[in-house]
Amino acid sequence: MNNNLVKIRIRQIYAGLRPSEQKVADYILQYEGKASKLLMETVAQETGVSQPTVIRFVKAAGYEGFKDFKYALVQEEAKEQPEDSEKAGLYGFPLSRKDRLEDIPGKIVTTSVEMLEETLRNVSVKEYRKAVEAVVAAENIVIYSVENSICTANDLLTKLTYLGLNCRFYGDYYLQNVSAANLTKKDLAIGISYSGCSKHTVEMLALAKKAGAVTLALTNFENSMIAKYADILLCASNRQFLYGDTIFSRISQLALVDMIYAGVLNRDYDRCSKKLNKTSAIVAKRAYGENEEIL
Repeated sequence: MNNNLVKIRIRQIYAGLRPSEQKVADYILQYEGKASKLLMETVAQETGVSQPTVIRFVKAAGYEGFKDFKYALVQEEAKEQPEDSEKAGLYGFPLSRKDRLEDIPGKIVTTSVEMLEETLRNVSVKEYRKAVEAVVAAENIVIYSVENSICTANDLLTKLTYLGLNCRFYGDYYLQNVSAANLTKKDLAIGISYSGCSKHTVEMLALAKKAGAVTLALTNFENSMIAKYADILLCASNRQFLYGDTIFSRISQLALVDMIYAGVLNRDYDRCSKKLNKTSAIVAKRAYGENEEIL
């Protein structure tokens, strides 16, 4: 039950549910078993709510009772069964040539929203505060990442530079090694890896930690290799296995970047706001005016 119309409906009404009903919603959204084996008694027991609460939830979702709700889940589950071996495994849903083109935008957005909601549930407030404080206190900040996470690294680099922080990112492997080895306890090394197992990124964070720098890891898997070398861990998920390709990894990574950016601005508002105003003025000079002709 990775992605279906029932779950889409649940996410749409989630904010309006009572806290006890949200517990039921969370359980259903994360349920990995067969829909046919789902029992109301089990749902109530696993979520710590009463059976009437489960009934209120399914009615809020638009169903007459739990039986109708369960039947809808079974129907959606049947639609998701692979029809052939030519399916690309993507986070949250399979994609094949038989899918309707007009359905893809909705599936992409729905899955992205689901990942963002999961990120919000799993980010530790304590670790987030430590991450913001570390960025503010750092004399130098160096970011390490490879492949798909490089776009996230560049986004973080841009945002921190806009705030006037001394931040760098090296695309060259040798320069990354040299920079990591020369960091000090006054510096911050940030490793970005969706899986947390990217060999090069893990090695750079380990090298930076050995040099005495504070280390911060942004990943989706809390027990991954990179966590072993992180003084601070911002984890977008607590799941310990991959869901196919990392097509959606940027969604949660960029959310973490924006959290850090906004947190630093909040933490050092007077100085950062002045830097942003100055930066905005510089950028504005490189934008065409309303009536300005090109060349």
